[in-house]
Amino acid sequence: MTANEDQEMELEALRSIYEGDECFKEISPVSFQFRIGDLEDTKAFILDITWPESYPDTAPQISLDAFFNNRISAETKQLILSKLEEQVEINLGTAMMYTLFEWAKENQETLMENHKPVVTAVITPTSTAKKKEKKEQLTKAQKRRIINRTDNKGELPRGWNWVDVIKLSKTGGKDDD
Repeated sequence: MTANEDQEMELEALRSIYEGDECFKEISPVSFQFRIGDLEDTKAFILDITWPESYPDTAPQISLDAFFNNRISAETKQLILSKLEEQVEINLGTAMMYTLFEWAKENQETLMENHKPVVTAVITPTSTAKKKEKKEQLTKAQKRRIINRTDNKGELPRGWNWVDVIKLSKTGGKDDD
């Protein structure tokens, strides 16, 4: 089989295996993201894997550059990448995506055992409390006009928006002779 046929078969298999799985994301037909661990887990990380044209005969490109991984130290990232590269070398020439994902899930604890979360300055806005909606402010003149148009109960007088009725006889209607 050619590399493209192998890629199509593996892509179809990955889609059927990980359909509905929130950990797996297909970026493009040759680029994937897989989250190892739960979102709340401090030892979770995301693998970015991209297939070159000659995959599976050549190694896929594995990256941990996702924003989600910013809290992982550079040393831990290097360790994860080196261990994954070992697995790639073992499986070179075969469809290895499922094997890599499952291996990373099974070995997450050993991969992240020396993990010390990178502390970054988190800026929290102090005015995150719910902002009160401002009421429309009226000027004194606007308030006076409203009061002058209404009666003591705040209601507009009856007929304030009526149109005057014009007599038909003045407008050239039918004569009553």
